Amino acid sequence: MDLRTLAQPSSRFAGDHGEADPLTREALARVEDPTSYIRALVALCSSRLLLPIVASGDDGGTEPDPDRHAEMAAVTLTDESGSHLLAFTGVDSLRAWQVGARPVPCLLDELCATVGPAGAGALLIDVAGPHPLVISGEALEFLASGMAVVEFDDGEFGWVRYADDRAEEESSQG
Repeated sequence: MDLRTLAQPSSRFAGDHGEADPLTREALARVEDPTSYIRALVALCSSRLLLPIVASGDDGGTEPDPDRHAEMAAVTLTDESGSHLLAFTGVDSLRAWQVGARPVPCLLDELCATVGPAGAGALLIDVAGPHPLVISGEALEFLASGMAVVEFDDGEFGWVRYADDRAEEESSQG
């Protein structure tokens, strides 16, 4: 996924003011074992998330300089466990981390597909709280490929791929 694509305005988020989905936050707060972790992934699959974008580039000098260049970039955090692309459930959690970051609304599969191109190995959601969560490994790969995890009525989980609206339209015409 090209990072420039994520920064483009999208009508699918029209009217979104950046509030976190309360059900997603509740699912993240309940993570304490593998089952509750998967339930958090289920909630995240249907949530709008925010990718923080910050200015990077030439920080030299204090006076205006027409030759100075700055670019907007996605944020990765590196610690002893590796490099993480950051995402947030709401503007409040993004601002708790860094007030000046620009929020770009995204879906979980888009963010997971951006992890590799951003030079990271995992997705870290809500790094400054209220309930941080890391997505990595096989789950990250499945989500990046466009899959979503769902919970069935019997409490079992499964990976699904939702039909693309364009593919459905083409198959109904031909």
